Order: sequence, then C-alpha cells, then structure tokens
Amino acid sequence: MTLKRSDIFDLKATALATEDEFLDSDGGGYDGDQYDREDRAALRRVAGLSTELEDVTEVEYRQLRLERVVLAAVWTEGTAEDADNSMRELAALAETAGSTVLAGLVQRRAKPDTGTYLGSGKAIELRDIVIAEGADTVICDTELTPSQRRALEDVVKVKVIDRTALILDIFAQHAKSKEGKAQVELAQLQYLLPRLRGWGESMSRQAGGQAAGGQGMGSRGPGETKIELDRRRINTRMAKLRREIKDMKTSRDTRRLSRKAHEVPSVAIAGYTNAGKSSLLNRLTGAGVLVENQLFATLDPTVRRAETEDGRLYTLADTVGFVRQLPTQLVEAFRSTLEEVADADLLLHVVDGSHPDPEGQISAVRAVLADVEAANVREVIVVNKADAADPEVLDRIRRHEKHSIVVSARTGAGLDELRALIAEELPRPTIDVEVLVPYDRGDLVSRLHEEAEVLSSEHTGTGTLLKARVHPELASELAAYAA
Repeated sequence: MTLKRSDIFDLKATALATEDEFLDSDGGGYDGDQYDREDRAALRRVAGLSTELEDVTEVEYRQLRLERVVLAAVWTEGTAEDADNSMRELAALAETAGSTVLAGLVQRRAKPDTGTYLGSGKAIELRDIVIAEGADTVICDTELTPSQRRALEDVVKVKVIDRTALILDIFAQHAKSKEGKAQVELAQLQYLLPRLRGWGESMSRQAGGQAAGGQGMGSRGPGETKIELDRRRINTRMAKLRREIKDMKTSRDTRRLSRKAHEVPSVAIAGYTNAGKSSLLNRLTGAGVLVENQLFATLDPTVRRAETEDGRLYTLADTVGFVRQLPTQLVEAFRSTLEEVADADLLLHVVDGSHPDPEGQISAVRAVLADVEAANVREVIVVNKADAADPEVLDRIRRHEKHSIVVSARTGAGLDELRALIAEELPRPTIDVEVLVPYDRGDLVSRLHEEAEVLSSEHTGTGTLLKARVHPELASELAAYAA
C-alpha cells in the first residue's frame, strides 16, 4: 500500500492525540508542560526497515536502523534471579541507547576470564550466537579492560562495548544543559584515555642511522607517536572541561548560599533511574520536567520552589538517577550536581515498588550517596508506583525501612500524606519573638510571612505587632523592633 504525504501527517496527528489522551488519563493532576517530549518524538528510530526501494521517488522520510545487539554477562555471585535482573537491566539500558536486543548469554564463573572475559569456549559460543542472530554489537555487563575488549572482538568479529561505555552513551544522548554536556564529555574522555589504540608507528619515525640499525637518512621524525599526541590533546581538553565545570559550580554554590542566607530549607529527590523522581517533582510542583518510561530520561538537575500547607517555603531539587555499577567517571564528573543532595535538609529517596529487586535499588543508591558524602542527610524512603506494585512487596519494604511512605505519582495516591510528612520533617524556626514593625518596613513583614512561622498579627497605630518563631539570622535583624 502506498501512503500519500497527507496520509502520513494524518497518522502522525492521530498518534500524538492518542499519546495526549493517555497522559491525561493518569488520574488527574497537572504534570507540567513537557516540551522535551515533543522534541524527542520528532524523529523516531524504527527497526527492520529496508533501503531496497522499488521507486525512490515515493520516499519522503528515512528512518534510522537500530543496532542489533547480543548481551553477555559473567555470573560470579548472588542467585540466578539476581543474574537475570542484572541482564534485564542491561537490556533496558541497551534499548534506551537505541538498539534491538536479540539474545543474551550468561556464564557461571568464579571470576571473569582475564583474556576474553567469558573464556575461550564461551567466546566461541557467543560468536556463533552473533552469526545466527545477525548481530552487529556485543554488550558486556561489566567494565572490560582494554585487553579483554580487544581479545573478545578478535573472536566474535563484531564491535564489543561494556556497561560503562553504554551508560556514557546514554548520558551523551540525554544531556541538554551546558553543564550536563561538559560533565558527560569529561567522563567520556576519562574512560577513553586508557583505551586509546595507536596505528603502529604513525608519525613516529624515530629510527637512528644505519650504524644504529635504523633506516638511515630521512628516517628521523618529531619523536612523538600519534597515540601520544592524542593523549596530550585529551589531557588538555580534560583540563579545560574541569575549569569550566568549576566555574559552573561557583554559580550553583552562589544560588545555594543565597537560599541558605534566607533560611529556605531544601529537599532533594534522589533514587534509582526510572523510579519516578521526575513524575514526583511534577506532581508536587508542576515543574513540567520530561517524564519517560526509560532509563536516564532526565539528567539535568531541576530546582523548584514549593510551600507547605502552613505557608513555609522550601526548595525541591530533582537529581540525576543512579544505577547499579554507576561508572566512577560519572560520579566524579557529576559531583558538583550531586552536592545538592549532600547540602539538603531532607532527602526523598524514591524507590520503584514494582521493580523485581527494590532492596537492591536502595543499596545501590546508598552506595553512591556515601561516595558524595550525603549518607548523613535525613532520609525518607518514598516507595513509588504503588498502583503497579505487589502489596506483599510494599509491606516488606515498610517493615525493613521504618521511615518510609508509599505513593503513586501516576494516580496521586499518598501525595497528600507525603506533603504532610515533608512539612513535619523540615527544620522549623526556633526563636520566639514579639516585634512591632513600622509600616514603612513592609519588607520585614513580608520576610516574616515567608521565612518564619507567624503565630499572630495585629495592626496598631504605630505599626504591625507580630508574634512569630524565627531563625537566628532574622531574629538579629528584628531585635531593634522588639515590643
């Protein structure tokens, strides 16, 4: 059947309308204007399209062909269920990066083979699977050494990448802000530096004269090989990126200090990727952050203003998601971003209640938080996706995590209880004051209502008489107006 151009536009409009109806049927509640969703849907990659065309003039749009991948893993510890969960997560990462997963191979070993990661026999089996499935890429579920990757490529005869390279590729696709792009590029260069492969002695004519066993006249070059030039160029670029990220960190620190100076409490949202952090932020603040059912859909941190029911202001910050075996390069590059968690007054640790191993998610996130010195922040476990979770799993998490709450960002269940819990956990003003503020100092009255807990307010002939609980800094400013 031949489609006309008008038919294609009608199909696209119908698909977008169907998607909007699905998004609007999630139980109500404003989820923000997610303009990023339209940008990502502007070009969709479709698998299995052939370029063998009978009539080229009929083609108006060309779609991209997805990579066809086979997964490989070494199971060294834990149960078979743990190994399967890890493989499923790797498959989800591969699909997020833009590939079609064809098959997977898991080998039980005490430790990975130092040569080919899987061992010579299993590597040959993997090659046979690659040939049978018609794959063009192999993805391994750990970080390979350069020698392991080269040796495995020599056997399977297709491209081999590891888990770290896969996650870095996803971050590179999804980073949108200037700071996020710089952080991802720095992590990529840190990963690439020890894995550079030279081209023999290209640009390295270092031989001496014939008496020294060399090639004679005309054989003396600049003395620096091509791979050394590449390493120097990468190190120079990394130094520049570190300076840029440091300058961006200064701007972030300035905004954070401004909030602290005004005694505005901060709440950070952290958790495993695809646990529903952005959905929760949208529900609580209407931020309009992109929400997608895929791993690492949003990377750039978002800070929004929120207010408790009794009128106290606080900030709500969404951070980058975590994952098992998160590359150390990314933790280091995103350290300035993750400091939002370390400096927070309260941490909402979001967990996917419908995941096969939610306890494993909690452990993985806490390991990363310990790396960025955020382990001592007061933590509330927010078990999300209650509408899709097994009730027995929810009960098990509540028993193990005493300071926890169950919600559903999709349906809105439990959000009122979460707001009340946030208000209860946030630090409160501690100093009682009674002040008579002149009418020409309306700015102080406004600050009292924004930053303090006003107990009573009365208008008199000379000014506004207020009783309130305030923070120490504001108390010192109000000392001159004590009643």
